[in-house]
Amino acid sequence: MIKQLAMPFAPLLVALTMALVLTGCGDSETETAPVATADVTYPDFDKPVISIQLWSVKDDVKADFVGTLQALANMGFDGVEFAGDFGPYQHNPTGLKAKLAELGLAVSGAHVGFDALRGDNLVATALFHQQLGTPYVIVPWDDRAFAAETVDLVAQELTAIAERLAPYGLRVGYHNHAQEMADFGDITFWQHIASNTPDSVVLQQDVGWTLVAEKDPVAMVKAYPGRTLTAHFKAPEYDTPKGTPIVGKDGINWLPIYQATAAIGGAQWIVLEQEQYPDGLTPLEAVAATKQGFDAIITAGN
Repeated sequence: MIKQLAMPFAPLLVALTMALVLTGCGDSETETAPVATADVTYPDFDKPVISIQLWSVKDDVKADFVGTLQALANMGFDGVEFAGDFGPYQHNPTGLKAKLAELGLAVSGAHVGFDALRGDNLVATALFHQQLGTPYVIVPWDDRAFAAETVDLVAQELTAIAERLAPYGLRVGYHNHAQEMADFGDITFWQHIASNTPDSVVLQQDVGWTLVAEKDPVAMVKAYPGRTLTAHFKAPEYDTPKGTPIVGKDGINWLPIYQATAAIGGAQWIVLEQEQYPDGLTPLEAVAATKQGFDAIITAGN
């Protein structure tokens, strides 16, 4: 099955593609990552809009919720992805939706744990996000997802939740870390989950963690066409530096990843994330630098 991607030459494919993706990452003194076009030319595709995962500025959000949203809007973001903090709108999704519209922002999704999607909790969660206008409810972490004895439980629960959320116009998804990209037989835990859930379950690939796991993010997108409706782009977290952890200065050739994610994955949202703040930058300053670096990469590819 193509979904299994159980190819005997998978290690060679990964090595070849990683060589393209990781252009320049061996030189820690490189100031900017080289921008190159992909070897594969994709037909015209709808350009995804750009969001920011609010965990990137979690302390700013806690200190000044509306002011932080305004600052992100001023940077040119089209939307935000929530991570459990809704500021003064914790019980007022329609008020939050109106405030976002006032700022020129939309909701690209929300990270929501399994506990909020079980039993009676699911109804309250679904109603909140339905009123807020959240398109994707993404489970960000579950220890069972990278254990051979329990990974099937994650796939089964995602499948059941997808069915329960459908009447609310919501879609559930799953977000990877490096652990889900560990080998599980001939594939990875991530691929096993993807292959055992319906197409309605969104696969939110975190490209930074995929690269940390030394897997090929483009191959992951190609294995499941149309399911990467939202993706996280962030500088990988390496044990040894391979560049500055700012998109565009991280030694990663992002353009082919972006093109595949949009053209094949069907991405409607690219969610930038910043979890490292180098050179004394504040979280907001680091986010602004990553946004500028990402914009430059996309502009160069047009």
